[in-house]
Amino acid sequence: MPMLKLMNNFGIVLGEPNSINCEILAKSKAYKKGAVIIGSYKLLKSQLKILKIKRKLKKIKTPEEIRKNDKVLNVLDIPLKFKKAFKVNHKESSNYVKKCLVIGHNLCLQKKIRGIINCSVNKKNLFKNRNLGVTEFLAKKNKVLNSEVMIIYNKNLSVVPLTTHIKVKDISKSIKKNLLLKKLKTLNKYYVKYFKKTPRIGVLGLNPHNLELKKNSEELKVIVPIIKRLKKKIKISGPYPADTIFLKHNLSRFDIIVGMYHDQVLSPFKALYGFDAVNITFGLPYIRMSPDHGVAEDKKKLNISNPLSLNRCIELITKLIK
Repeated sequence: MPMLKLMNNFGIVLGEPNSINCEILAKSKAYKKGAVIIGSYKLLKSQLKILKIKRKLKKIKTPEEIRKNDKVLNVLDIPLKFKKAFKVNHKESSNYVKKCLVIGHNLCLQKKIRGIINCSVNKKNLFKNRNLGVTEFLAKKNKVLNSEVMIIYNKNLSVVPLTTHIKVKDISKSIKKNLLLKKLKTLNKYYVKYFKKTPRIGVLGLNPHNLELKKNSEELKVIVPIIKRLKKKIKISGPYPADTIFLKHNLSRFDIIVGMYHDQVLSPFKALYGFDAVNITFGLPYIRMSPDHGVAEDKKKLNISNPLSLNRCIELITKLIK
């Protein structure tokens, strides 16, 4: 049977053990697409048995072992100690998830896979710095921290938060010209690279009604000067007030809306599209994405979770690595 082209493989990091990850993975299209599952074979097998989900598993040692049309979940086995499949010790879980992420990162740099999808992680247990997520973790490993961009992608509209997982009281002081400039450049460059289209970018202000563009506002001090600087190079406009930008007649004007903080753009986006979205990191030397939802620990044994967002990741990464 012919081997898959090496450069057309991608990895799926299994992520947090105490979660719905194994369930949605088994329900997803991963078994059809030659994905390299990076995680514990024993955990996946144990959880699927409890959930009464039947899916053929195959333990592999290298991505090269994957064969086309096998219709199995190919698992690059990463050992994990546990007594109960849905109640893994937090310390064991944290070390295991970090190890899986680093292995995925290294496989990408070694050109053994083209990119990774990481299933959801529990940031509270995984990172000592609560402001850190997988986006920042991988950006730091690739030495591009503060140039990386978190984009939540839907084919109709994408959103980008300038700042990600920080306290609301810290947002204003975190909005700097250099940060906004670097992120907007990365955003435009990688959107063109992946989607072969120059995006129409709308930038929001920080304050209600943009604080009427008063002299000492973040809008006039930071946001307006950067938009003016970039206007000749990219399709960008703003700042727009956040309370009206997501009205239907406004949305058709943009491919991407950039907000100043996480919930400013993520809340309305999820109200519009639910979990029909993909979290992508722009700025890395490889493709990295994840489903746009959390670990859902309260649903981990119920077998009711929807793999829609993971399927969107699989569909998109398969398209991008062709």
